[in-house]
Amino acid sequence: MTRVLVTGATGYIGGRLVPQLLDAGHEVSVYVRSAWKLRDVPWRSRVKVFSGDLSDPVATRRAMNGVDTAFYLVHSMSAGGDFRTAEAATAETFAAAATATGVRRIVYLGGLHPDTGNLSEHLASRAAVGQVFLDCPVPSIVFQAGIVIGSGSASFEMIRHLTEVLPYMPAPRWVRNHVQPIAVRDVLHYLVTSVDVEEDLNRAFDIGGPDVLRYGQMMNGYAVEAGLPQRRIAALPVLTPWLASQWVSLVSPIPRQIAVPIIASLQNDCVVRESDIDRYIPAPAEGLVPYRTAVRLALRREADGEVETSWQSATVPGAPSDPLPSDPEWAGHTVFTDVRERRSTASPRSVWEVIEAIGGEKGWHSFPLAWAARGWIDRLVGGVGMRRGRRHPSRVNSGDVIDVWRVESIDRGRMLRLRAEMRMPGRGWLELGVEPADDGSRYRQRAVYFPKGLSGRMYWLVLLPFHGIIFNGMAASILREAEQNERGANHSEKEERSR
Repeated sequence: MTRVLVTGATGYIGGRLVPQLLDAGHEVSVYVRSAWKLRDVPWRSRVKVFSGDLSDPVATRRAMNGVDTAFYLVHSMSAGGDFRTAEAATAETFAAAATATGVRRIVYLGGLHPDTGNLSEHLASRAAVGQVFLDCPVPSIVFQAGIVIGSGSASFEMIRHLTEVLPYMPAPRWVRNHVQPIAVRDVLHYLVTSVDVEEDLNRAFDIGGPDVLRYGQMMNGYAVEAGLPQRRIAALPVLTPWLASQWVSLVSPIPRQIAVPIIASLQNDCVVRESDIDRYIPAPAEGLVPYRTAVRLALRREADGEVETSWQSATVPGAPSDPLPSDPEWAGHTVFTDVRERRSTASPRSVWEVIEAIGGEKGWHSFPLAWAARGWIDRLVGGVGMRRGRRHPSRVNSGDVIDVWRVESIDRGRMLRLRAEMRMPGRGWLELGVEPADDGSRYRQRAVYFPKGLSGRMYWLVLLPFHGIIFNGMAASILREAEQNERGANHSEKEERSR
């Protein structure tokens, strides 16, 4: 069993690496600045957690005591200040601590870059950090990877948001540069396997997937896998990296301080120059993942309709390309929600009876004209409309139809989830639930919408003013009926007893 230390465990790669190291049978410790960020990860109880700053030599040595392999997975994405000097100093502290405590190997993940030409500040800093480790007494494996493809990767999320929002994209000339993306599962394969390499290697290795693409081709490859039309991309010579980063920040949720260094690093062709890693770490048995397959894996949970694991409430990822609780808020598929919660004096049973009877002859408890109009529009565009009703007036089962909805899942007495089958540019769900509370119950109603492309976003925004009327009225009406039913039942019971 190898004793491993992972820095950057709250980050994109580190958070996915830790469970794979554990599954490989290694003893894992993590060294993080903010231990509270690990509170929701499923592997928290299986690792030893050290808190501290990597610039603190005492805390860093404490975390490295007894460690065989130390992973350095920390990068600054700040575009301001002298971050190159700060990153180099932190790497030197880490290398000195590894030397002092007898660490046998350092593993670092840097960025793929050309040998010649002017590198961006971001790529130059990563290259400098890698050189710090190669120059220290501890044997170091420095992996140099290009754009990592998986939900949560900053580079992938930029591709996702730009492609989904923009049917036409003005871009700098670097959109024609060649890049060699790599699937996150392949990056993790190299990182995990590096622990068991027997040779005392001290060198850098380029790693990349099987496809060499232009950046514009990556965007259109994403569009194909996401079911979107091909995007028109115009390379403009006047659009500087700084201006491009402002544009990205305007049309996507990616923070500017992250967009700036990513875009600046795309000014060079970034492709694998050598494949020497194959002599020490063979590719996965199934082969390296092609770009479009990697995109498909990143979109898989959403395509399968696994609604609970498709936004940031996910807690247990099924694969490295899936979301993690520690991913930033801007990572993952764009999701719009409308959530309503109310307390009621009615019992959970009374509220549930109204929930389970929704639709059909009972209607949708608010703005009936709007629901009818939506059904007519759906019929006009070839959809199912509102004519399907429901099979039973008061009871439903998974798979049943309720007007324009289908019962996706039901936890009887607690939660009913409906999947929209109406025609719209995206996919939607309506979830109605109830749970016990002091002196009554707590009702929760959630509408969830995954937009498809720009039209999907516009669809949600157009309907947004009506949501306050429709969804608020629905919640109020459901609870009002439940309370009336319960008062009526209690009154009938009293009359029956008085006879």
